Amino acid sequence: MIDLGLAKPRAETRVVVAMSGGVDSSVTAALLKEAGYDTVGVTLQLYDHGAAVQRRGACCAGADIRDARTAAAAIGIPHYVLDFEARFRDAVMASFADAYVNGETPVPCVTCNETVKFTDLIAVARDLGADAMATGHYVKRVEGPDGPELHRAADASRDQSYFLFSMTKAQLDFVRFPLGDKPKSETRDLAARFGLGVADKPDSQDICFVPDGRYGDIVRRLRADAAAPGEIVDLEGRVLGRHEGIVNYTIGQRRGLDLKTAGQALYVVRLEPGTRRVVVGPREALTQRMFEVRRINWLCDAPPPGEAMTVLARVRSTRPPVEAAVVADGAGGAQVTIQGGEAGIAPGQACVFYAPDGSGRVLGGGWIARPDAA
Repeated sequence: MIDLGLAKPRAETRVVVAMSGGVDSSVTAALLKEAGYDTVGVTLQLYDHGAAVQRRGACCAGADIRDARTAAAAIGIPHYVLDFEARFRDAVMASFADAYVNGETPVPCVTCNETVKFTDLIAVARDLGADAMATGHYVKRVEGPDGPELHRAADASRDQSYFLFSMTKAQLDFVRFPLGDKPKSETRDLAARFGLGVADKPDSQDICFVPDGRYGDIVRRLRADAAAPGEIVDLEGRVLGRHEGIVNYTIGQRRGLDLKTAGQALYVVRLEPGTRRVVVGPREALTQRMFEVRRINWLCDAPPPGEAMTVLARVRSTRPPVEAAVVADGAGGAQVTIQGGEAGIAPGQACVFYAPDGSGRVLGGGWIARPDAA
């Protein structure tokens, strides 16, 4: 049975559960209710447009809100739906569009977590008198000698620590993750045991507000000038073709270039928003050893400026952590050097630091900067 490690009797301990309408958050709420906690479900309506409303496997849209409400009723807990559309549009969707216009590849799930879910929703939970908030994320919260630590999930295939690196220490003190020690198969079995209709519901998509995967349409809708055409050039600056907006390209992309180049495979190596150029090159040109990271959030003691700190660094959610050296600059940024290099490091993506001892502890992380913006 779940124990959140709080001092008050469970029946007097209020826990607000962030219920997205999926199986993970629904099971989280059911487990807390079963354990005897005063459990309250809260769902944030973040968007409600077009096909996203009806598409199952989305997150925080119309059908998902109905699923969350139904799950809360089956569990027997109060449930509230709060309209956060304006906040989500301004904090997440607008920054998503701006990032693509600036030649970056954003991670909107991290932005959503650090603004709407772990700032605004925590404030709501406190207003409801909560002693803690719980989510269905697959990460572990471990009590360390200096307070709670964030660790990778027991099931590496489900681990979501990459998306939560920006949590503050105060937020980590308040939030719990009951599923961090479980595989997804057990979560679905629990959903069936609790009689929840979402037991077989598909997992949510990474970019929940892009129902058809065409993120360029969202960017152009929010930023009308995003489709400005430009040139596709090679590493020497020779013009190879034209494009209809750099928002249609990401670092490492090969498909969709439509270039006639004597059979040579070319990849997007760099995006230049100032000149509106897409720079392409061979695969080996994607490998990079050194880059700058900005807006670092440390979940451990920050290293002294100028001193190298050995970490395991993860530059994309789908990549394994690799050995790297981090040298902080004392102004919220750092230089990261990856041993052996890494292909397709994209500005705008997160770089997350893990402990080098293999414990899975998240030490912190920041945002990969463009070379001309570091």
